[in-house]
Amino acid sequence: MNDRHPVRARHPLLARHSVLALATVTIAACAQSPDDPNALTDAERAEGWRLLFDGSTLDGWRGYGSGDAPAGWVVEDGTLTLAGGGGDLVTEEQFSDFELSLEWNIEEGGNSGVFYRAIEGLDWIYQGAPEMQILDDANHADGQAEITSAGSNFGLHAVPRGVLRPAGEWNESRVVVRGDHVEHWLNGVQVVEYELGSDDWARRVANSKFSAWPEYGRAARGHIGLQDHGNRVWFRAIKIRPLE
Repeated sequence: MNDRHPVRARHPLLARHSVLALATVTIAACAQSPDDPNALTDAERAEGWRLLFDGSTLDGWRGYGSGDAPAGWVVEDGTLTLAGGGGDLVTEEQFSDFELSLEWNIEEGGNSGVFYRAIEGLDWIYQGAPEMQILDDANHADGQAEITSAGSNFGLHAVPRGVLRPAGEWNESRVVVRGDHVEHWLNGVQVVEYELGSDDWARRVANSKFSAWPEYGRAARGHIGLQDHGNRVWFRAIKIRPLE
């Protein structure tokens, strides 16, 4: 993170496990073209999915608080890659309720994140936007605690162990935001669930560093963001399905 972001199939440590959801995720993954992860299937288009990354350009993306994409973000072998410094990357478009799906790969010891409902006008994106953590748990200090490990709602909601794939392998993540209800999924397993603005949410925020920023987690609409934490990270198959 920062200090300078259907049907159900849950981890056994989480309630209401559903075999059907695992099957659904598996079928969806198999339906995607193995030759081009940055393409949509006919079924995905019919369901309302849209690509946020076309596999060859940075169209639709720019820097946080900037009109241009940071120089460190490049397209490399069909991936959206942080190859050098430059700042956080955000979508030009804003979203309210949505299902976001993407694949990511992090270097050994690496740290990054995915932000949602990000607003601008703040010093840093994480002062307003909640973050799904991206991390090499095995080789980064944040991986020692479930509340800051990969897939967590960084610093607020912990994840179970045994779901993450190691650095150098592709992980699949989803963030589902519907009103105040948020879910984080990792490799087909729901690992986090919370309600924005709930009493539990307010208590957790009040006991965290986020209490210093009154805008944190309050926006009903905002940008999707990818974090520059100084480590090399690769993204592909970035797609979104608005849930209006």
